Amino acid sequence: MVRCLDGYRPKYLDGYSNRRLTAGVVAIIAVACSLLGAPRALAAAVGSRAPTGSLRLVLPLSARRAALERFAASVTDPRSPDYARYRSIAWLAAHFGAGTGAERRVVRYLRAHGATQVRVDATGLFVDATMPAGAAQRAFSTSLARFRGDRAGTFTAPASPVVIPAALRGLVTGVVGLDTRPIATAPQIARSTVAIESARLFGPAANAVSGYEPVSGTPSGCQGALKAGGFTPSQYLTAYAYGQLQGIKALGQGERVALIEIDGFRQSDVATFAHCFNLHLPPIVPFGVGVRHPLAPGGEATLDLEVLDAAAPALRSINVYESNAQASDVLQALTSPLQNPGYKPQVISASLGLCESQTIAAVGASGIANTESALQMAAASGISFLAASGDDGSADCVASSSSSALPEPQLAVNYPASSPWVTGVGGTNLTLTAQNAIESQTVWNDGNALEQNGGGIGAGGGGLSTLFKRPSYQAGVVAANHRAVPDIALLADVSPGYDVYCSAVPDCVNPSQPSSWQTVGGTSAATPLAAGGFALIDELLRLRQQQDLGLANPLLYKIGQDSALAAQVLQPVTTGTNDVGAFIQQDGSPLGCCDAGPGYNEAAGWGGINFYGLANAALAAQPPIADVSLSLAANQQPIAAGHILATVGCTGACDLSASAQVTIAGSPPFTDHADVYHIARAGSRTIAITPSIGQLSRLRAALGNGTRISASITGAIVDAGGNVERQTPPQQLAITG
Repeated sequence: MVRCLDGYRPKYLDGYSNRRLTAGVVAIIAVACSLLGAPRALAAAVGSRAPTGSLRLVLPLSARRAALERFAASVTDPRSPDYARYRSIAWLAAHFGAGTGAERRVVRYLRAHGATQVRVDATGLFVDATMPAGAAQRAFSTSLARFRGDRAGTFTAPASPVVIPAALRGLVTGVVGLDTRPIATAPQIARSTVAIESARLFGPAANAVSGYEPVSGTPSGCQGALKAGGFTPSQYLTAYAYGQLQGIKALGQGERVALIEIDGFRQSDVATFAHCFNLHLPPIVPFGVGVRHPLAPGGEATLDLEVLDAAAPALRSINVYESNAQASDVLQALTSPLQNPGYKPQVISASLGLCESQTIAAVGASGIANTESALQMAAASGISFLAASGDDGSADCVASSSSSALPEPQLAVNYPASSPWVTGVGGTNLTLTAQNAIESQTVWNDGNALEQNGGGIGAGGGGLSTLFKRPSYQAGVVAANHRAVPDIALLADVSPGYDVYCSAVPDCVNPSQPSSWQTVGGTSAATPLAAGGFALIDELLRLRQQQDLGLANPLLYKIGQDSALAAQVLQPVTTGTNDVGAFIQQDGSPLGCCDAGPGYNEAAGWGGINFYGLANAALAAQPPIADVSLSLAANQQPIAAGHILATVGCTGACDLSASAQVTIAGSPPFTDHADVYHIARAGSRTIAITPSIGQLSRLRAALGNGTRISASITGAIVDAGGNVERQTPPQQLAITG
């Protein structure tokens, strides 16, 4: 049930490196591809009137991308002395983003040409703005028109090449948002009978079909869920050894997971699911990205939330980033979790994807290049990013948004799952024992599932990227010099599927399926399941005062090449194929990729994960967090100075801060936090903890009245999400002036 994106541009295209694509060429290529690259999606112009209204634009900035990539590679390589020396997003932006002078010039230009809501995002990689359509035409020397296409209905797009104005050349590398076609399809809620129908209708070709009924193993839960007939949380959590982690009270406490969504959810649906399976429900915090109101409830966000809740029911919070489906909004949604003060996650899960050969159409070369830089920032700050590999097998390109549309008969993989900085999650089906252990598993491939699924393909995505070279962690595993996906593969088959509770209309409830209990599948179910597992591992690492998992791929591939470790962590998938050629080619011939087999394969990656085993491997591999110390200067007069000074030290590179709990006798205490500072090596920094103006007034009044005032000061090392990783014992400070 993965969303299909139409955009993005990766590191290499037709032999051109990024350095050879000037801003003007990038813009022209982006428009040419949007007009010519998907002919079925772009039809005749509608009417003669120019578009009106406002456009939400994203302008990728010129940044130090090559230096950032080298730094991220060093921080995520277990062989590097810099391994796991993560940096904050603010530090990374200051060192690798666009300079403040360039940012100001871009902002001034846009405001002078009619743009509003102009801001530089916290990564220093993009400028966001809202601009009237007429002003955008003049600013970028293009003509906008209204078009109608089978994928998007009526939309605005350039009818002539886009030109980066002279004032912005060298400062920005493109513009995203002039084309307003949605870049994501509606979710598909697939009933568990689709594989049966496929087998009945296709006869001999059904040997690719992986689905089955009834569900194996031993389900548990409320009657409504059991009646639906899919896998229940106790089954898939046991299968992947979440139960062992939860048995030692690793439930996600203190961790945040961000979900990227283009539909909304009903809190009551998720609460009903949690109640049915006796789960705690973490706080769910929605954030609108380019939207003023919560999006209408849909099947995708509901699925992601419920599966994630099952995996990590005690998370500090689940942050849901809701955006519209057009390119500029989705691009912002992918980077928004990196720049939300106080809500930075340890894990990001994106059930979004696109066909690589359609990548330039929506966001252009500069859009994908800067998105890659944002993903590198996530990895370099210790954040894990997971993305679904797609639900159309090894043929990921679909020209139409209709759920009945078949993919094009060509090999293709999904982005952002194909990014080297992302853990791509593929799909399988499971047969369980009565104790819910995995008895066997196969690659998810339901072939051409007619009737209930409306005719669409259902199979786990995977294959070789045409856009990214093989990353270093795949050396010795993947023979081709291309990034291979997926990295791992979990339960995704729609038959029997996951039990979910969803009352959204028409996504989940329709006259033929009146119950709100549904069985749902897709790699976008497998992705939040894996994200929850990563969050549990991060919790254990934090409690042991070790660095976060971050980009898990280097560790996963290291494990895969160690037979002893692999036996404890990996659940290999050796049967099945994600080749859907037999169902989409007129002659029924295969496309030639990809079959499961021993070890790593492009049909299922390393296969399933024993998350208890992965946690033990991570605890053995991740380096310790530096130790922290605190000293306070004597004879301080914080009220007169307006701050408390604390000297915080680290035994290695770290992000450090301090806090003060101030107590006025007879009144409740209040706590102030200092800013976070990075030090690149062992050392210390004296930092100021500054009360607010109101708090200072209270302190002065108390001092004047002779009331006793005391402060308890603590030094701390914090992670990229602002969580305290290690802290000092508190030191007391009497405030006398």
